[in-house]
Formats: sequence, structure tokens, C-alpha cells
Amino acid sequence: MSKAKKEEEAVFLRQKITLLRAFSLLIGSMVGSGIFISPKGVLKNSGNLGVSLIVWFACGILSLFGALCYAELGTRISKSGGHYIYVLETLGPLPSFLYLWAEYFAIKPANSAVISLAFGRYILEPFFAPCGAPLPAVKLVSLLGYYTVLILNCWSVSWTARLQIVLTVFKLLALALIIVPGMMLLAQGHTENFQDAFNSQSLVLDKLPLAFYAGMFAYSGWFQTSFVREELVRPERNNPLAVIVSVLTVMVGYMLTNVSYYTVLTVEDVLASQAVAVSFAQKAFQSLISVIPILVALSCIGTMNGGILTFSRTLFVASREGQWPPLFSMIHIRRHTPLPAVMLMFPLVTAMVCVGDIDQLLNFFSFSRWLFIGLATLGLIIHRYRHPELPRPFKVPLFIPVSFTIICLFAVGMSFYSDPMYVSIGCTIVLSGFPIYFLVVSRPIPDCCRTTFHYLTFKLQVLLEVVRQEIRTY
Repeated sequence: MSKAKKEEEAVFLRQKITLLRAFSLLIGSMVGSGIFISPKGVLKNSGNLGVSLIVWFACGILSLFGALCYAELGTRISKSGGHYIYVLETLGPLPSFLYLWAEYFAIKPANSAVISLAFGRYILEPFFAPCGAPLPAVKLVSLLGYYTVLILNCWSVSWTARLQIVLTVFKLLALALIIVPGMMLLAQGHTENFQDAFNSQSLVLDKLPLAFYAGMFAYSGWFQTSFVREELVRPERNNPLAVIVSVLTVMVGYMLTNVSYYTVLTVEDVLASQAVAVSFAQKAFQSLISVIPILVALSCIGTMNGGILTFSRTLFVASREGQWPPLFSMIHIRRHTPLPAVMLMFPLVTAMVCVGDIDQLLNFFSFSRWLFIGLATLGLIIHRYRHPELPRPFKVPLFIPVSFTIICLFAVGMSFYSDPMYVSIGCTIVLSGFPIYFLVVSRPIPDCCRTTFHYLTFKLQVLLEVVRQEIRTY
């Protein structure tokens, strides 16, 4: 049998993510529910319209800095896994496991639940307007949408990527339907909502970290290609190019979208709205009232799709590195998808959708996420000095990772003051990983449990039709 035929039949994650698919993964993950939910959170926690626009711009610049740092890490470290693998390779196994622990039990389920609930709320909005959709119906539809995307990710990487491209087009169309009417009204002289934009009486400096979290939530997704690094075509070229162009595109789109919102809606309208984009359509173009919620819901589906695609690779790589059960580093023998890793998100996301509230969930997962992103870019600085001999096809100026790390860690520290209860919950979940690491991960499985563990792994392997990766891709 020829080498090419052996490789064709081998079980491994193939390089199927082209530059176009990388663009769609990044833009499709960033432009999700955030721009349609977060304007309210940014405004409420910044205090006035002017500061909220500054926060949106600052979050865009900060996201660009983070994307540049991750682009360099992606050229230095050839493994998939995103934040997890970067923390592992630069800071060691303990902080990487704490990230993995917090990501699985707090960050990713909460993030997915936020996006799923936004999908459910927007898809039902036209059917119940002018009243709000009943919460049980929102949660049911949210779960149905999430399960549909989960099944697709179990089925095919190629179809997942194709869906992402189509949904990215719908996302950009949704933004255009907000930006164009808003800019037209602004050009006609409708600037009354921008009068006294920097009213100092309503400024709330102690809540600015929460405004930062809400803004960065809308931009979150600029790191997605780092999770699928091994599946990128020409990653040394395509990864930096994709992240830079995508973040700049989204940044411009978000600023124009926010200006459009405030051209049509007053500050009071935004704060009172449960769905800012729908409130915009009600005032600007009644004919679009049923179209925009559908486009926003499709946008949320795209973000869910990108999130499942990428986080399953984190579990896959963590299992391969020995910090997660070995079953989750296995691939379906025909579909060539990491089936066990994809399915593992099912229970916790279901639980968080059933009990969670969007505003509470945002603060709950933001603390842990930005703590470890800040540690990953700190790791880049350390890695540069430890390994100056490594090739660096892409390198950013030192002030970019330094400033990004300081801002992330400062915002994390300030959030203890801004929202102590939910941040304490996130911190507790991170710290709860310490005993698990020292009692389970860093020690070999006791002899009394090893046989049972291997037996269960084998039975699940047969049931799911999965095997270990047969060709090394890093």
C-alpha cells in the first residue's frame, strides 16, 4: 500500500481550514450575540454614552493586541489547544490544568449558555412582540439550537466549516442592516442623542471593569484559530493574516454599529431594552422588525458553532498531553472528528442554560477567561527570553504583550471590587482545581482503579467507534 493511500485511510485531524475558513471562523465567532447584547452592559457600567464608545474602541485595540500576541504564539508553538497549550508550554502543567478545569466547569459552559440564550431570545422575539418571550420557551429553543450545532460538529469538520462561512455572511448582513440606516439618519442631522454624551454625573468608574468585560465579550473569538492550529492550511502565513484582518474588520463594524444604535435610540432606550437590535429596528425601519431578530439568531448559531469546534480541540489536546482522560484524545474512525471531546460539552451547557441569567453569566465567566488570557501573553514574554533560539516568522513589539498582560490582570483584580460575589465564585472554581491536580493528575492511577478505568475506556471506545490519532500533526 502506498504512503499516500495509508495517509488517506489513517485516522487524524486533517488540515481542512483554509484562509477563507479561518476568516469565517474568526469573524463568525466574534460577531455573535455580543454586539447585540453587550451595548446595554457596556453603557450601564460605563455610565454615559461617550465613555461607552471609548470602551468599545479600547476593547477593539486591546483585542488587536491580544490577537497579535496569539499570532506570534501560534508561529512558535505548533500544537492546537489555544490558551491551554500556550499556558502549558510557557508556564507549566499546573496553571494549564487550572485553566482547563475552570474552562470546562465555568468559562466555556457559561459562554455557550449566554450565546444559546441570546439565540433563543432573538429567534422568538418576532412571535411574541411587543411582549417578551416566555423564559421557559427561550430556554427550550436555546437548547434545541445548541444541540443541532453540536450534532453537526460530531458529524463533519468540512460541513462545520462550510456552515461557518454561510453564517458569517449573514452576520455581516445583520451588521449592515443596522449600520446603513443609522448612518443615513446621522447624515440627515439626527445627532440629538449625542448631546451631553460625556455627562460626568452618571459616570461610574468603579464599574468600568464590568464595562470592559461586556465589551471584550463582544470581541471574544479573536483567539479561535489558535485552538485549531494543527488543522490550518499554511498556519505560519494564514494565522497572523487571518487574525489581523478579522479583528480590524470587526472593530470598524462594531464602532459603526454602536454609533447607529445611539443615533436612533436614547440612553434610556438602550438600558430598558432586552434586545437592543430589535429595539433599533422598531424605531428605524419597521419593515425590518422581523428580519433583524432572525439574522441575529443566525449570528448566535455561528458563534456557537465556532465555540464547539474550537473548545473540543482543547479537550482533545489536554487528553493527548495526559491532563484529561485518554478517551477524549480519540477520533471517530469514519467522520474524523474528535467525537468524545465534542460530546463532553453537552451536560454542563444544558445545566447552565436551564438555570442561568445572561448578565450574571457574563460576569461569572469573564474573570476566569481574562485571567488565563493574561497569563498566556505573560507566558509569551517568558518564552521569548527562555528560548531565543526558536525561529520567529512573526514577532510583535514587546510593549504589545506587556501592555495587554497588565491591562488584563488589572481588570481581573478590579473586578473583585466591582462584582465580588460572581468573581469570587469564578475564583473558587479555579482554586478548586488545585487538589484535583495534586490528587489525580500529577499521580499515576492506583492499581485498584486502573483495570476498571481501562475497561470503561475500552467499552466507550467501541461504543463511539473512536481510536487514537494515527499520524502526528504537530
